[in-house]
Amino acid sequence: METNAGHGYAWLVCGVAAIAGLLFGFDIAVINGAIVFLRVQFRLTDFETEFAVSSLLIGCIAGAAVAGWLSDRYGRKRVLSFSALLFAASSLGAALPRDFLQFGVARFIGGIAIGVASMLAPLYIAEVSPARIRGRLVSLNQMAVVTGILLAYVINWMLSFSGASSWRWMFAVAIVPSLGLFTGLFFVPESPRWLMEQQREEDARLILARVEGVERAEQQLVQIRESLQLEASTFRDLLAPALRRPLFLVVALAILQQITGINTVLFYGSIIWERELGGHSNSAAIGANATIGLVNFIMTLVALWLIERSGRRPLLMFSSACMAVCQLMLGLAFLLNPPPASLVLGAMLLCVAAFAIGLGPATWVLMAELFPTRVRGRAMSIANVALWIASFMLTFTFLSLARAITITGAFCLYSFLCVLTFLLVWRMAPETKGRTLEEIEALWRQ
Repeated sequence: METNAGHGYAWLVCGVAAIAGLLFGFDIAVINGAIVFLRVQFRLTDFETEFAVSSLLIGCIAGAAVAGWLSDRYGRKRVLSFSALLFAASSLGAALPRDFLQFGVARFIGGIAIGVASMLAPLYIAEVSPARIRGRLVSLNQMAVVTGILLAYVINWMLSFSGASSWRWMFAVAIVPSLGLFTGLFFVPESPRWLMEQQREEDARLILARVEGVERAEQQLVQIRESLQLEASTFRDLLAPALRRPLFLVVALAILQQITGINTVLFYGSIIWERELGGHSNSAAIGANATIGLVNFIMTLVALWLIERSGRRPLLMFSSACMAVCQLMLGLAFLLNPPPASLVLGAMLLCVAAFAIGLGPATWVLMAELFPTRVRGRAMSIANVALWIASFMLTFTFLSLARAITITGAFCLYSFLCVLTFLLVWRMAPETKGRTLEEIEALWRQ
């Protein structure tokens, strides 16, 4: 039987890993406020602004590309520790650049850390979590991500009153949680499933017993052992008939999660307010984003409560349908002259709320659940690379796209992509609520 003490220990372990998610959220969102001052500091064109925002995402692609291989070889815990050091180095480098190129390099390093953490944090949490609360614990990582986003927006707003150089402090703040993650990882165990791959069964047994109880731990060991005997471990094996469907599903879902347009609000919110609405100070524009961050935080809490009650699939369908309506509403709002600030903010808030309750957390949960243990690191690496490439393409093209087809056209396009996401989930996504990772694997063999 699972014990409350075991659940408490699982929450503690996963809480440490989720600091990586907090850093992930902070680092991607801090640019939203800082970019207003950076544009002035370095006299950036639109193209350079897009590069300043998206240089982080180039690093994310690189980090995600190597994270699976590194974690399969060196373990989840050790590679997470390495990412914590990269977070710290990036924060310091982005706060103290002498020119725009140095800033871009520092953000690229931070992107590598995010690419690694975005894959490993939910993977590690999924592998140490009891099945009954695994969705909730993996969603804890998404909760940490949105907490980081909210902290970035609030800190940006507070620091925005201190003048043109405030952007340096916005980046420097992340050094504190970076060192916290590095320290905390000394006190958590390695993934029991990875330990089984390394023939360290007794170590895995001790960890599973502490998390799930002795009886349940023995059952899990048998399931993992049988699973490892059946599984292959090369990228080519991911193309086997039993794995093609989950691979296509998670890659498509990862891409659609990004290109449905949520990051236009999270990354460019301040610029949208400054350009399209006008009449707002830098601090007021950054403050509006803090409201968006708060809604994101609250609705992720709701998702944390719902994910084991409603399941992954219903939340994904509800989320994508609502986002389609909100993105269309946002696009139509900019047809009015002038666009009503309350309508624009309302549409942004609803869109972020819809994303936070489903497409945000449930996508990461499915990515961590749908693959066999031995290939999970590689499969998640592929999905994460696809996600970050999509995120980079969206972010690097938003200002140019809005100029080419108008901001209304851009948001209408994102609305159409939300409809495609709904159809993908409806047709292909299985429900994984309450199933062990080995039971989920068996679904693809049927």
